Amino acid sequence: MEDEVLELTETEQTLEFIVSDEDQGTRIDKYLAVIQTDLTRNYIQKLIDDGKVFLNAKPVKANLKVKAGQLVQIILPEPIEAEIVPEDLPIDIIYEDKDIVIINKQKGLVVHPAAGHATGTLVNALLYHCGKDLSGINGVLRPGIVHRIDRDTTGIMVVCKNDKAHNFIAEQLKVHSITRKYQAIVYHSFKTDGGRVEGPIGRDPKDRKKMAINPKNGKSAATNYTVLENLSNQYAHVECSLETGRTHQIRVHMASIHHPLLGDTVYGPSKDPFHLEGQALHAGVLGFIHPTTREYVEFRAPLPDYFTDLLMKLRHKG
Repeated sequence: MEDEVLELTETEQTLEFIVSDEDQGTRIDKYLAVIQTDLTRNYIQKLIDDGKVFLNAKPVKANLKVKAGQLVQIILPEPIEAEIVPEDLPIDIIYEDKDIVIINKQKGLVVHPAAGHATGTLVNALLYHCGKDLSGINGVLRPGIVHRIDRDTTGIMVVCKNDKAHNFIAEQLKVHSITRKYQAIVYHSFKTDGGRVEGPIGRDPKDRKKMAINPKNGKSAATNYTVLENLSNQYAHVECSLETGRTHQIRVHMASIHHPLLGDTVYGPSKDPFHLEGQALHAGVLGFIHPTTREYVEFRAPLPDYFTDLLMKLRHKG
């Protein structure tokens, strides 16, 4: 069969690269993740699966290894308009400029649409507030979203208005240079002032809905914690600083040292004595290099009322 001619529509774009000697033998998916930083790894994988990545004009599979001198082509498909409905939902905006929006997310708010949450998400609210001024790198369901926090975690998030800002901040997340500090209330008091938890996090092999310290299939993760206050012998108020950003990282790491988060019935006790709506966890500080000014900026979100009320109760408990 003759090589298929690659035809582009008027709105499609093709990217081309010649494999260098030093990239010889690298898997095509890893090669593209390094050489083309505008695209996320998940999006690159989707393009490969959809037959949009070619090596010497032939479609490739993700595990194919490149050779020096080969021509790599990526066909970026026509952008699809988001079918997400803008909604006038309350969001707490701490700061905003032409590149970024800093949001203090409330408890119970899902960040982006997913199965079971097509509406009422932060993305729906952002589309109402920002219109089309949101980055498109992470696809139509997550416009502007560079990172996320759990539904029941409160606190600070950065949203990007354009692809340039998105790429710049995403790179800082990738190399773990962003400042991220959380406050949490955990079970049991501490005998030390703090410590460091290190352990790779991946899917729990016994329960695929949970994460766990998984040395075989997990990704490296490290959390530093400082004890702010022991609250009797039963609880403690801590600040956790992330070196990495894995799914449920703080929840998994603190549970692994026998200090699960209060209210976390997934990784802690199945019954919550205070009937909270999820874990007592708040993203309080976020700092990074601004994409335009190239200066370090840092933002803070005050503790929510439920958290401060809980601290007061626990200080007087017993």
